[in-house]
Amino acid sequence: MRKKQLRNNSQKGWPIYSILVLAFALPVVAELNVFELHIKDHLFQPSVLYVPAGEKVKLMVLNHDPSPEEFESFSLNREKVILGKGKATLFVGPLKPGRYEFFGEYNPDSAQGVLIALPEAEWLQHKANHAY
Repeated sequence: MRKKQLRNNSQKGWPIYSILVLAFALPVVAELNVFELHIKDHLFQPSVLYVPAGEKVKLMVLNHDPSPEEFESFSLNREKVILGKGKATLFVGPLKPGRYEFFGEYNPDSAQGVLIALPEAEWLQHKANHAY
């Protein structure tokens, strides 16, 4: 009888133990900063996009034009065709502080922009002064 009672008591702890193991085993996922970049009339809006340095960021590129455009950046090592009236998601970073130019491959004279990665203190100041 004593053995059966010990076995029943030890089995009661398994659900709690399993939950704790799973909670600590799952990776911690940090929320990514998401930034929108619009293409309208063959122009990137905003043409200057500020992001935090040292963090991976998600760029949502929305093409409002009826024609396709290719987001191209040699410094970011990214290229992506966005269909007319379509959207695309790009992940960049973590980036070192600095300027990263991008352009539209199909309209390089008009579709130009720059992504500026700011160090933490500058990013916090910029974020405090601008609505995101």
